Amino acid sequence: MVYAIGDIHGRFDLLQALLVSIEADAARRPARQRRLVYLGDYVSRGADSRRVVETMVAAPPPGFTRITLRGNHEDLWLRFLDGDLDAGRHWFDYDGLDTLADYGVDVADRRRRDDAALVALRDAFDAVLPSAHRSFLRSTEYCHRCGDYFFAHAGVRPGVPLARQAAHDLMWIRSPFLESTLDHGAVVVHGHSISERPQLRPNRIGIDTEAHRSGVLSCLVLDGASRHFLHTG
Repeated sequence: MVYAIGDIHGRFDLLQALLVSIEADAARRPARQRRLVYLGDYVSRGADSRRVVETMVAAPPPGFTRITLRGNHEDLWLRFLDGDLDAGRHWFDYDGLDTLADYGVDVADRRRRDDAALVALRDAFDAVLPSAHRSFLRSTEYCHRCGDYFFAHAGVRPGVPLARQAAHDLMWIRSPFLESTLDHGAVVVHGHSISERPQLRPNRIGIDTEAHRSGVLSCLVLDGASRHFLHTG
């Protein structure tokens, strides 16, 4: 049994509520294995990125194994920590500064994007980031295969075998994947691209329901041949 969770974006409150629902759902369903698959984008935009990451660092609920995928926000975060200032600028244009602020970094002047300002922010962030959180980020995976399903944050490049997908596409792709009707070799379960409700297509299932703004964090439940959804809100 698999529980796939969409983009959390700092909404620790919604994650906690959804995990309660998942545990209650799992208690009603006998299964030899219960797997939590997080599709990435744990941080930015919401008010509590740090506690979301702390949840990822802590042990999963009893009886569950956990797979944590890397989203484009984690990609930018890691590249920024490694000294890519342009990645930092990109991340900050999409609310990455909220993550730094949640870790206690002074981001009072949000408009500065010069190299000196970016280096100072990177150094301040690097100094306060717990080692366990850093290790978690670097341990995130680009994709996960389970039976007839393939999990990735953003999707896959149509026409490319799943085993040969590029990491950048798995974290960042949009239109070529969303518009494709090709059989990818498995049903791709993804987040990244927002929709009001989960999108079910013959070749993909999208579950980014813009939790940070809508209050709806979605989870796809795969139980044998059946599918259903759990939501907050």
